[in-house]
Amino acid sequence: MLSQIRPALVLTLGFTLLLGVAYPLAVTGLGRLAFPAQADGSLIRDASGQVIGSALIAQPFTAAGYLHPRPSAAGSDGYDASGSSGSNLGPLNPALAERVKTSADELRGAGPIPADAVTTSGSGLDPDVSPANARSQAARIAAARGRTVAEVETILAAQTKGPALGFLGQSTVNVLKTNLALDAAFGRSTAKPQ
Repeated sequence: MLSQIRPALVLTLGFTLLLGVAYPLAVTGLGRLAFPAQADGSLIRDASGQVIGSALIAQPFTAAGYLHPRPSAAGSDGYDASGSSGSNLGPLNPALAERVKTSADELRGAGPIPADAVTTSGSGLDPDVSPANARSQAARIAAARGRTVAEVETILAAQTKGPALGFLGQSTVNVLKTNLALDAAFGRSTAKPQ
């Protein structure tokens, strides 16, 4: 019996070391060499080097002079990475219909309402909005910053990222990067939160 157990234990230990230690270390090392920023979480830093966020996780911007992200159902107050998830409300759920209606009522009057302006993402932490959603906010941002809509739309267009490889997915606008670009172009917004 010992002659059968010994090879099984040696193989288990060997494969554990190979696939549980060596392989993950090699893949992590290659990832850090080839894509250092992404391997560290796509962190965004201010001029002093302080981390102010990640390009991969939404933050709650509510001031009128900033681009607002999609609504969030992550955590009790939204935008909580530890509570990342969708609302899990089905399309016929009255609570979902009421939440979308409330969000749409707040945006009514500013033209067509993009779907991603009133619906949450699967994770509740989508860092991007659609170009249509970004453009729908341009007038509010311009008014709060004392700029023209054309000036704000120029920043939004510069921050619009096309589909991956030119055809995978849709064009997006990263909210945090765009708000940093707005501050860089026009100075920090002093508008009161709405």
